[in-house]
Amino acid sequence: MLIDTYGRVATDLRVSLTDKCNLRCTYCMPEEGLQWLSKSELLSDDEIVRLIRIAVTQLGVTEIRFTGGEPLLRPGLVGIVERCAQLEPRPRMSLTTNGIGLKRTAKALKAAGLDRVNVSLDTLRPDVFKTLTRRDRHKDVLEGLEAAREAGLTPVKVNTVLMPGLNDDEAPDLLAWAVENDYELRFIEQMPLDAQHGWKRDGMITAGDILKSLRTRFELTEEGSGERGSAPAERWIVDGGPHRVGVIASVTRPFCSACDRTRLTADGQVRTCLFATEETDLRGALRARPEDSEDGSDEAIARIWKLAMWGKKAGSGLDDPAFLQPDRPMSAIGG
Repeated sequence: MLIDTYGRVATDLRVSLTDKCNLRCTYCMPEEGLQWLSKSELLSDDEIVRLIRIAVTQLGVTEIRFTGGEPLLRPGLVGIVERCAQLEPRPRMSLTTNGIGLKRTAKALKAAGLDRVNVSLDTLRPDVFKTLTRRDRHKDVLEGLEAAREAGLTPVKVNTVLMPGLNDDEAPDLLAWAVENDYELRFIEQMPLDAQHGWKRDGMITAGDILKSLRTRFELTEEGSGERGSAPAERWIVDGGPHRVGVIASVTRPFCSACDRTRLTADGQVRTCLFATEETDLRGALRARPEDSEDGSDEAIARIWKLAMWGKKAGSGLDDPAFLQPDRPMSAIGG
C-alpha cells in the first residue's frame, strides 16, 4: 500500500498519457515555444499498463484517472483502457479531457471499459472560448460532451476555471446549462500551473466569489463533509436536488490532509503531489535489463514507488503567498 508519514493512503492514480494538447489555455501553457517530450522519453503503452498493473495488484490502487496534456491525443488510449479493464481487481477508470475528439471516441472508450469522463469547459460563449484557449473549437467540446453522455460515460463532470474580466460573470449561466443537460459542474480555483508564471493570488476568483455569484440565482445546500470523503470538491445541492455543483478550492481551502492521490507523469516519474518540486524515476527501473540487475522487477518498482510516497509532504505549499511553480511543463504532469 502507498502510505505516507502522515497516515494518508494513496488509492487514486493519475496517469498522464502525453504532454501534448490541441488547446493553448492561457492559464495552462503559452501559445508557442514549448519543448515536447521525445518519443523515447514517453512511456510506451506496455510500460503504462505495467505500471498500472503494479499499482492495482501490489499497491492498493483502486481508481485510475487518465490525463494529459490531452489524453485523447494518445494513439493507444482505447487499447490501454481495454487492457486495464481486464485487471483483477478491476480499477474504476475515468478520463480528464478538453472534449475535442470525444465525439468520435466516446463509444469506443465506453466499450473498452472507461467508466466516466471529466470535460474542461470554461465558458458558454464561443468568442470567450477562443480568447481563453487560443483555438476556435467551442462547438467540438459541446458535441463531445453530448457524445459522452449518450455513450453512458456518466456522471459527466464539467470542470470550469473562472478568469477575471473574461468569464467571471458566467457562473450562474454555466450552472443553469449544466442542470439542463444533466452534467455535474465543478468550479476550480485557478492554480499556479501556467508555464509563463502569470498567476497572481490577488487576482483569482475564489470559492467564496463563485458561491456568492451562484446564490444570486440558485438555492445551495451544503452536502456535508460526510459525503465528501477524500474528494477534492466541496459539493452543494442545487435548489433541493437532485443536481449538485462542486467547488475545488485548492488555494483558499486546501484539502491536503485527505489527499489519496499518486501521480505518474508522461515520462514515467512519480509525483506525490501536483505541486511537488521533486519526482522519483520509475522509467529507468522499467527499462533496466533483468540480466544486469533486479531493479526492473515488479517488486523493485513497487518498492521505489512506496518509498517515494512515504516522503510525501504534509501540504501542497499553495497556502504560501510566495508560492510559484517550477519550470517543469505542467502538460507532462497531468491534472
